[in-house]
Amino acid sequence: MTLDLLGLLPAGWRERMEPHLDPATVASLTAFVSAEYENETVFPPLEDLFTAFRLCPLESTRVLILGQDPYHKQGQAHGLSFSVRPGVSVPPSLRNIYKELHDDLGVTPPKNGDLTGWASQGVLMLNAVLTVRAGKPGSHANQGWEHFTDAAIKALDDLPYPVVFVLWGSYARKKKVLVTNPKHVVLEAGHPSPMNPKGFLGSRPFSGIAKALADAGRGQVNWS
Repeated sequence: MTLDLLGLLPAGWRERMEPHLDPATVASLTAFVSAEYENETVFPPLEDLFTAFRLCPLESTRVLILGQDPYHKQGQAHGLSFSVRPGVSVPPSLRNIYKELHDDLGVTPPKNGDLTGWASQGVLMLNAVLTVRAGKPGSHANQGWEHFTDAAIKALDDLPYPVVFVLWGSYARKKKVLVTNPKHVVLEAGHPSPMNPKGFLGSRPFSGIAKALADAGRGQVNWS
């Protein structure tokens, strides 16, 4: 199997990301990902690889919520950070996100873990690493995906209108250095995982997003 990662990207994203990409790194990443999909069980399924970009065009993006890498169990990952398909049990981190959404805005969360509705409203649900081998979390880290998704963050930073960058956990917060345009708003907090007992619950990210979008005249997200 030989993939064309850039060819699979929606054109709007590809055009804005390419200036930030090193061709040799992309070639190496492409070779690695192609071999993994051909020889191993990899999540998300290939058809879902760029779901976040497909559902959330660059020019429509108002909010970025950055995850680390996809869920590594069968049937979970479908190309959106923190999201799972309807019928799949809501993972612990997403349960905490839903709890904070209710505590912060009084919003009743979705009945399942599918965040497609958020993505379709301009919330880019992006993982820093976009693939993972089944049962092996972090197995596709340091293969070039970080360079690839950094280019997406830089493309957002290039936009002339405000975007809200939501960085949860130490890994995501390291990406703050990529946001250099003073038009943008960066909201930081601890990771929503239950393994992190402090720093997320009570951080009120959703009201922070609402204020930033209102201040920028960019509407609101219907989180329910």
